[in-house]
Amino acid sequence: MDVDLALVLTTLARALAFSTPLLWAALGEIVVERAGVVNLGVEGMMILGALAGFVVAQSSGDPWLGLAAATAAGVAAAAVHGLLAVVLRANQYVSGLALTIFGLGLTGLIGRGWVGRPLRNPMEFVDLPLLASVPLLGPAFFQGQYVLSWLGLLAAVVLWFVLHHTRLGLVVRSVGENPAAADAAGVRVLWVRFLAVTFGGAMAGVAGGFLSLAYRPSWGQGMTNGLGWIALALAIFALWDPLRAIFAALLFGALFTLSFSLQEFFAPQLLTMMPYLFTILALAITAVRKGAGAFGAPEALGEPYARGRR
Repeated sequence: MDVDLALVLTTLARALAFSTPLLWAALGEIVVERAGVVNLGVEGMMILGALAGFVVAQSSGDPWLGLAAATAAGVAAAAVHGLLAVVLRANQYVSGLALTIFGLGLTGLIGRGWVGRPLRNPMEFVDLPLLASVPLLGPAFFQGQYVLSWLGLLAAVVLWFVLHHTRLGLVVRSVGENPAAADAAGVRVLWVRFLAVTFGGAMAGVAGGFLSLAYRPSWGQGMTNGLGWIALALAIFALWDPLRAIFAALLFGALFTLSFSLQEFFAPQLLTMMPYLFTILALAITAVRKGAGAFGAPEALGEPYARGRR
């Protein structure tokens, strides 16, 4: 029983750490898609943030300065997507895919000289003294975790409140549901969408920075390893709700962690595939729900908006 409890607590603790970049990126994508824009460039923004954060942190010795650089890199990349997809009304899917390909290619080229170098001053584990003493969940979630893991949980709660209980959230949701009506009400639709895209880029940049500054404090080509695509899937699986995104990210993190813990009982290849197969299954189940009218996607998702056109 003690062994089982220890396994559960260890799985939860590791799941929170692994799910942190997924949660940050998924939260950003939720805001972007709530505003009616599809961004398939999350993977590219994450990898750009990971490299920028590592280079700056390695050069300055300050991981938080590196995190600021990672955020800035995500914003800059997202601004390009916003310009093309929102302002110039280019195909959102093509623009996002191009951003991912560009990000992976550019970091592979620029990052060659940094491959294999461990970060000299990575982010450290910290404890929350009061909450760490809470039975069961305290040691798992509030002892020996990264600050960004807790901030990600807090960000999810704040975003949920903003989206559902503030005028700003109403504006964001309105341009994703009916941009023409929002425009008629005086909302600057293109500006709202552009700012939502850049916000999503900032969140993806933080996610990438977390990987190279904390979770794997080093730089390696392609170190995001498809996490950006998983974050996209989690945003949909969570039905564009920030609170649901917490549980979706933790569930994926737990499955990923168990893929290592259970290798002596199951084939390693099957366990490695398990979290990704679960993501595909979850998306398939969610897609089936769409036919019942319960999918909940923003009505104008993926549709460019031109003022005066109905």
